[in-house]
Amino acid sequence: MADQDQAPATGLTPYITVREGRGSEAVAFYQRAFGAREVQRHLADDGKRLMHSHLIVNGASLMLSDDFPEYRGGAPAPEPGGTTLHLQVKNADEWWNRAVEAGAEIRMPLADQFWGDRYGQLRDPFGHSWSIGAPTAKVETQMAPA
Repeated sequence: MADQDQAPATGLTPYITVREGRGSEAVAFYQRAFGAREVQRHLADDGKRLMHSHLIVNGASLMLSDDFPEYRGGAPAPEPGGTTLHLQVKNADEWWNRAVEAGAEIRMPLADQFWGDRYGQLRDPFGHSWSIGAPTAKVETQMAPA
C-alpha cells in the first residue's frame, strides 16, 4: 500500500494557485476549515512564497502553490473560476459549519437537494469555490435508454 504522505500514485489531484503571496495563509485556512493535514511543503528561493504544498483533505490530496508572476511575464494569475472542489462527507452540516466559522463565504446555502444529498457551495478567502455534500436519502434515478 502506498504511503498517503507521498505524491498520489493514481487518480486526479487538484493543484491550485493562490494569488498575492497568500499560500501559507491558504494552508492554515484549509486546516481550520476542512481539517487539512499538510504532508509536504517547499518554499521558493525567496524563502517566503510556497513553491509547493501537499495537503490531505478528507482522505484526498490537494496541492497548491503561490502565484509566480515572474514566470508569466509579470502578469498575475487570473482569479479562480470555472472549477469547484467538492467534498463528499458523512455529515455535511459539521463540515459546513466548520468552514463558515473559519471564514468561508456562503454562495449556495446548505440544503437538502432533489438528488438526495444535503449540499451547498462556499467560496474560500482566496477565491476558490468549494461544495460540500452528504447523502440524505436513497434517490432512484432514471437512465435514458442507450
